[in-house]
Amino acid sequence: MAFLEQPFSIDDVPESTGDLDPIPAGNYQVRVVSAEPKTTKAGTGEYLACRLDVIGPTHQGRVLWCNVNYRNPNPTAQTIGQQQLGELMRANGVRLLEDSDQLIGGVLTVTVAISRDERYGDRNEVKKLKAANNTPAVAAPSAPPAAEKSAGSRPPWKK
Repeated sequence: MAFLEQPFSIDDVPESTGDLDPIPAGNYQVRVVSAEPKTTKAGTGEYLACRLDVIGPTHQGRVLWCNVNYRNPNPTAQTIGQQQLGELMRANGVRLLEDSDQLIGGVLTVTVAISRDERYGDRNEVKKLKAANNTPAVAAPSAPPAAEKSAGSRPPWKK
């Protein structure tokens, strides 16, 4: 038996507020709070377990979870995961990712769906990640300067 340091009375503990029910499907702005690298259960891939806190337009303070498969034996899963990783990087203005902590604080727009699960009930599933418009931009590589046009020359399509 283990005794608690403090006794609790049923009259003093709060009732559930229903905050574990899924939020409605839709688009939400979120902030990346954590991004922890993990190995898949099968041991054949790697992913980031991300905690995303909703900041708007509704359901502020709710938490969403998203796994980003950046290494996976399934090429399709890996491609999708690396696209999501790119959005996490863009949200933070990161050109070279060396530490998952570089992803923390980024703001994203996520598309959320509701998944039906017979065993655990309805739950939210993050379907899409997109860097929010007001996040730091990643500078594109500079293009080589355009060739100088000589006076009076026409573009090839205007002959």
